[in-house]
Amino acid sequence: MRLHLSRGRAALTAGLAAGGVLLLAPPALAHVSVSPEGTAQQGGYATVNFKVPNERDDSSTIKLEVTLPADHPLSSAMPQPVPGWDVKVEKAKLAKPLEVHGNKITEAPSRITWSGGKIEPGTFQQFPVSLGALPEDTDELVFKAVQTYDDNEVVRWIEVQQEGAEEPENPAPVLALSPAEGDGHHGGTTGSPAAATGSDAKSDAGHDDTAAASSGGDGSDTLARTLGVAGIVIGAAGLAFGILSRRKSA
Repeated sequence: MRLHLSRGRAALTAGLAAGGVLLLAPPALAHVSVSPEGTAQQGGYATVNFKVPNERDDSSTIKLEVTLPADHPLSSAMPQPVPGWDVKVEKAKLAKPLEVHGNKITEAPSRITWSGGKIEPGTFQQFPVSLGALPEDTDELVFKAVQTYDDNEVVRWIEVQQEGAEEPENPAPVLALSPAEGDGHHGGTTGSPAAATGSDAKSDAGHDDTAAASSGGDGSDTLARTLGVAGIVIGAAGLAFGILSRRKSA
């Protein structure tokens, strides 16, 4: 009888411990990410969304700075106006000119900054940008981002994922590029090939649905919820098994 009771207690303890570990594990923080509307094909143009979540309880995000990849410069970066936000596109001289549609481009967009708005705690905002022409000699683009809060906290999403290594604490947004189809100049979502002007663009009321655009969420949000549910299920199973074992041994 004591043996059965011991086994029941051990099972109960193990079940509660397993559930407790998962339930108490801190959820992965959602980070700034980038994803295309449709597909982003090599050699084409695409509209992408930079998704910025705010998981703080007592501060709002008030600025986002995105640095465009210098190793694979883009001739065009055209932000879509976002209600309540100002946007500025900066350019930089290129060490090696780009040839686009037979024209030589000596400078390219280097940084996009959104400011003047607020992302309240527990919400997120998406910032759409038309990019191109996408490079044909790589399958991904890395965009380093800096998120600023109204309490002066600055979070730098600039760490590059290394192959075979765990995800860094502050990973940089990465845009996956798919192989070109046909002539290689038409992405799944086509943007304008015109270069960005680099001037400030004010938002207007005609784009109130911008924040609700679907772009593929962060995998970290789903993972955190899944782990929480798994912990509850495991804990409940352990508790039930322990109770049944005690009843049988009584």
